Amino acid sequence: MSTNLVSGTSPAGPVEARDATRSRAAAFDRWLLGRVVLGFQSARVRFRLWDGTEMSASDAAPVGTVVFKDRRALLAFARDPELQFGEGYAAGRIDLIGDFVGIHEEAIRARSGAPERGRRLRHSSGSSREDARHHYDVGNDFYELWLDREMVYTCAYFDPPDATLEEAQRAKMEYVCRKAGLRPGMAVLEAGCGWGALALFMARHHGVTVKAYNVSKEQVRWARRRAREEGLDGRVEFLEADYRAAQGTFDAFVSVGMLEHVGPENYPALGDVIARTLTPTGRGLLHFIGRDRPEPLNAWIEKRIFPGAYPPTVAEVLEGVLQPKGLSVLDVENLRLHYAKTVHAWRTRFEAAAAKLSSRFDESFLRAWHLYLVGAEAAFLAGSLQLFQIAFARSGVNDVPWARAALYAPSAPADGNG
Repeated sequence: MSTNLVSGTSPAGPVEARDATRSRAAAFDRWLLGRVVLGFQSARVRFRLWDGTEMSASDAAPVGTVVFKDRRALLAFARDPELQFGEGYAAGRIDLIGDFVGIHEEAIRARSGAPERGRRLRHSSGSSREDARHHYDVGNDFYELWLDREMVYTCAYFDPPDATLEEAQRAKMEYVCRKAGLRPGMAVLEAGCGWGALALFMARHHGVTVKAYNVSKEQVRWARRRAREEGLDGRVEFLEADYRAAQGTFDAFVSVGMLEHVGPENYPALGDVIARTLTPTGRGLLHFIGRDRPEPLNAWIEKRIFPGAYPPTVAEVLEGVLQPKGLSVLDVENLRLHYAKTVHAWRTRFEAAAAKLSSRFDESFLRAWHLYLVGAEAAFLAGSLQLFQIAFARSGVNDVPWARAALYAPSAPADGNG
């Protein structure tokens, strides 16, 4: 009896206290979930807790459900949804039910007016090499399972829309060559060459010589092997070096999918490279993921998938790279929906290769990469990301296309052997 007087409880008190604690915790969980849902107003997405509690951000039928499997996941997401959604999903503490891409697209559109975050600037030659290797040196065997046969890891060009991924990537490479004005006998500088497909294509089909720079050891090794096997090693040189190390004089400068890794603070350096290496009548093309307004990359993607990446606006590229060096814009095109279709093809192949992938890589890694592909497809569909191509020449150069018809001519490219 004295014990009960001291504790102030009846014999059943501890049980009641635990029940009260659980009740308060459940009430807090529901309150916090409500706060989360407020941040996604109008999104056709349902949110569910581990105890079955559900709330929707819209009265419309949801495209899917975000499931928090424990309180830790909910607390982290509420604190920093952009970063912690990816962290929680990769760790298996958050799941998705329904249309994965649709859920992301709805969330992106609902949060499109969120305040901008500050951006991190760190792109020395050393950090650029480290960032590139984090992504591209995962292993060629990984990318082989879901890219096209040529290992092209940039936006394809689907013309016609029902083209296969292989056809669309070949069409993209031809499109780039035409926009850069390539002709037999030209010398081309390629900054950031991936696994070498474009450099080899330019040499094989347009009769040019190419010097290609890349900081990824795995990609350069792959590209050199391909050049030897195809007998093109005398016309294409792959260098494991930063673009800032480029030397020589070239008739054309081509960069496909590298500008996102340069960083705005290094745009003047890139402009310097172009200005000192292009001939007086030289032409060029920049192909890059961008934004409509200045905004950093998604925090989780930047942390786990593409460290150091920044998708610029057209204005940032013009003001930082081209205009200070007297380089004049000839053509600007946005291939955003082509990239959404490209990533869709990659994601489909990634999912089809699930068994092979799971035998080589751990579950957290694969969940992270699947989420990255899903999110990228949604971002291009929602207009959060763009895909720009900017063709340029030195100011005052008159040897430029008179009309756009040549870009779309159905004739096959020259064999490049003349």
